[in-house]
Amino acid sequence: MWICCSRKIPQSVRRCRCSSHHHHHHHHHLVLPDVFTACVLLFLRALTEKIVSVLPKMKCPHRLEPHQIQGLDFIHIFPVIQWLVKRAIETREEMGDQVRAFSIAEFQKTHKLPEDDEFLQRKDKAVRAIINVQEVYQPQRKYRRQKEAEELLDEESRVHSTLLEYGRRQAFSKASWTAEEGKAPLTPGSQAAPSGMAEVSEEEHLQAAEEMRIKTLMTNMAAMASEEGRLMASAVGQIVGLQSQEIKQMVSEYAEKQSELSSEERQERFGPLQQHRRAVASLNKQIQTKVKQLEQLQAEHAEVKANCDQAKQELMEAAERSEQLEQELESLQEQEEQADSRLLEKLKALVTMNENLKQQEQEFRTHCREEMVRLQQNIEELKSASGQDLEEEKRNQIDAQYNSDREKLQKIRLLMARRNREIAILQRKIDEVPSRAELTQYQKRFVELYSQVSATHKETKQFFTLYNTLDDKKVYLEKEVNLLNSIHDNFQQAMSSSAAREQFLRQMEQIVEGIKQNRIKMERKKQENKMRRDQLNDEYLELLDKQRLYFKTVKDFKEECRRNEMLLSKLRAKGAS
Repeated sequence: MWICCSRKIPQSVRRCRCSSHHHHHHHHHLVLPDVFTACVLLFLRALTEKIVSVLPKMKCPHRLEPHQIQGLDFIHIFPVIQWLVKRAIETREEMGDQVRAFSIAEFQKTHKLPEDDEFLQRKDKAVRAIINVQEVYQPQRKYRRQKEAEELLDEESRVHSTLLEYGRRQAFSKASWTAEEGKAPLTPGSQAAPSGMAEVSEEEHLQAAEEMRIKTLMTNMAAMASEEGRLMASAVGQIVGLQSQEIKQMVSEYAEKQSELSSEERQERFGPLQQHRRAVASLNKQIQTKVKQLEQLQAEHAEVKANCDQAKQELMEAAERSEQLEQELESLQEQEEQADSRLLEKLKALVTMNENLKQQEQEFRTHCREEMVRLQQNIEELKSASGQDLEEEKRNQIDAQYNSDREKLQKIRLLMARRNREIAILQRKIDEVPSRAELTQYQKRFVELYSQVSATHKETKQFFTLYNTLDDKKVYLEKEVNLLNSIHDNFQQAMSSSAAREQFLRQMEQIVEGIKQNRIKMERKKQENKMRRDQLNDEYLELLDKQRLYFKTVKDFKEECRRNEMLLSKLRAKGAS
């Protein structure tokens, strides 16, 4: 593989040639910058050592050495890569749901979808509507039981007394009334009454008793003053008076019905029907009254609801404006933190100057208008007081004053435009300064590019080293073949006579001596290269120590930066509070 790759080496690569003793053969060497090579080797050595140290911690079943990674020994690297890919897939299957849930949670901390915003708005509206309805329709106390009133003994009376305090007239249970009145003896007329008539009379009796009981409880009540309206004592007396009249009327009607029960057929035919009609008429009157009250309450509710909706709309608009202002303030604070402090102070000074110039311009405009009005008034006064010549002179003075003021205004505008241009230039310069995240991204890309270049450089260097070695070997083999051919061709002629044999032996001794000289030079060169290798190895170890110290210093510096940012945030929080 190395031989095939060496044939593809371009001929335009720079080479240096060095000659040996009397054999004119050439060595081809690649010219490389030493600093770049040292940095590449340092980075690769640290990276491979870190990879090899991490693999046992991950419980990798395959062993791997740093020189195998540097030498691209794929036979040993492939099982490790295969195991790492398998482990990554298993970890993704195990932790995929958890990582996805964590990423969604982190996303939801700082970002919101339109559906979430819409749901929160609907939720806030619904909650506010429910709270408003509960506040509008919450129970309101209208009466209060007087302290000097006698204490209620049974629980049912206390319950109904409490309900009456809040304006609720609940009906008493029929079972309680029957239990209380069951001891009363029945009259003979009531025993002979039909079952339907008896039920109607019993209901009327219960209603009358209920009204009497309500009247008794209301006599111990005192009216409560509220925001919506006040119930005076006279109104309470009037209500109680009306209820007493209705109770008396019901009692008289009940007595009349009891007296009419003595007749048999007439009472059976007309009594229940008339009572039913009277009950229906009473219920219709109550229904009409309640309908009128309902319509009035609906009108009031519609008006209150319209006012409430308008207030909610104004509140939502104010909240949206507040959120927009807060977002703009946060973005400005972030830009302020990321920007350079000196440029920011200069920019703030220029912005303040711009605002002052605008304010001065506005004041100057107002002053000019007032001065123009005053001068016009003076002109009118002078017109009425003096002749045409004085009026013309005054007009010329006003025109001159106006022209001078207009020139001043133009100069102020030019100055403001110049300041605005300076502010825009400073803003562009601030935007051109890369942020910390961008610098980190650039560093990552440079490191990746550096790794690719170093790998290609190492591979190319290996190709050139192999090529030079094979070329030297080829030259020596060619010389050896030529020497053997020369010996073979001249051997028969040299052996023909003793003088030729001696000359041939002397030539062979000279050739052997030259080969020994070359071997000594090669060994000396080898020793020099070995010493240089040891020296470079010592320098490399020193650089490794410096690198470790550099990494430790960088780590400490990052920790101090993090602590500095934390302390700055605490100081800002204390200053804001």
